[in-house]
Amino acid sequence: MFQDIAPHVLNNQNDKRRAPHKGDYVLIGRKQQVVLTTTGTLPLYEMVAKDWAFDEAQYRYLLAIDDIAFYWVDVDATEKADYQVGAARSFRNLTPDWLAFGSSTAAHLAWWYDTSRFCGHCGQPLQEGTTERSLVCEACGQTIYPTIMPAIIVGVTHGDKLLMTKFLGGYDRYALISGYTEIGETFEDTVRREIMEEVGLQVHNIRYYGSQPWAPSHTLLAGYFADLDKDIAIELETDELAKAQWFTRDQIPKGDTTDSLTWTMIEAFRNQKI
Repeated sequence: MFQDIAPHVLNNQNDKRRAPHKGDYVLIGRKQQVVLTTTGTLPLYEMVAKDWAFDEAQYRYLLAIDDIAFYWVDVDATEKADYQVGAARSFRNLTPDWLAFGSSTAAHLAWWYDTSRFCGHCGQPLQEGTTERSLVCEACGQTIYPTIMPAIIVGVTHGDKLLMTKFLGGYDRYALISGYTEIGETFEDTVRREIMEEVGLQVHNIRYYGSQPWAPSHTLLAGYFADLDKDIAIELETDELAKAQWFTRDQIPKGDTTDSLTWTMIEAFRNQKI
C-alpha cells in the first residue's frame, strides 16, 4: 500500500535542529498549491538555494525518509523559469514509492501549519512547540496537534459477493462504502451507521482488516469487512452515491491503483483471502 516504503523508514519526529542540506526536498507554497520542477516533483534544496533567496529561518523542517528531509517555505507558490505550480494531491503519483509517500505526508503537515496560524480560543498567534509536534498559544496555553481525521472503509460481503459503490462525482470507479467517524463513535459504530445511511442494510461479524494514513485527504483510514444480515433490497443514498451493486469474485471490476487500502481490500476478496 501507499505507506509501504520498506526498506526506507519514515522519521516524523519534530527534529528542529536538523538544518537543510543537499539532497533534501523543499515544499514551497500555501493552500496546497506548491512549486514543482518541470518533471512534477518537489525541488531539491540545492536548486531552491540557487534559484530563490530564502533565509535559513524560512525553512521549516517537516519530516524525513531515511536521511532525506522535507522542508516547508511559507510563501505563495509562483511560477518562474524551470518551475511550475501544481497541486499537492498529485504527489501520490510520484516515483519511487518512498518519494510519493514522503512528499504527500510532508504536504499534509505543511497544510496543517498553513491552516493553524492562530489560537481558536483567544485568537493570538500560535508558536511551535519545543519538545513535540504541536502548536502552542503563549497567551492562553492552548496546545493543538496535527489534524488527522479518522475514517472507515468497509467491504460488505454476502457469501461469494462483495458490495461496491460509485460516487456521484469525482472518483469514477467502483469503490467500497466509506465515511468519517463522528465524535463519540467507535470505528465499528461508524461501519454500521455508514452502511445503513448509504445502502439501508444491516451487518454483523464486523472484523478489522488494516489501516492506512492517506495524506491527500488528511485521514487515517481503518478498513473492515462485515457480513450482510438479511438479503434485502438496497436503499441507495443518492446525495453522494450514484450506484451500489453486488459483484461475485469473478465479476469484480479492476481498479486504477494498487496503493490504496480500498483496492487492497477488494483484491483480497477477489483472490479469496477474505
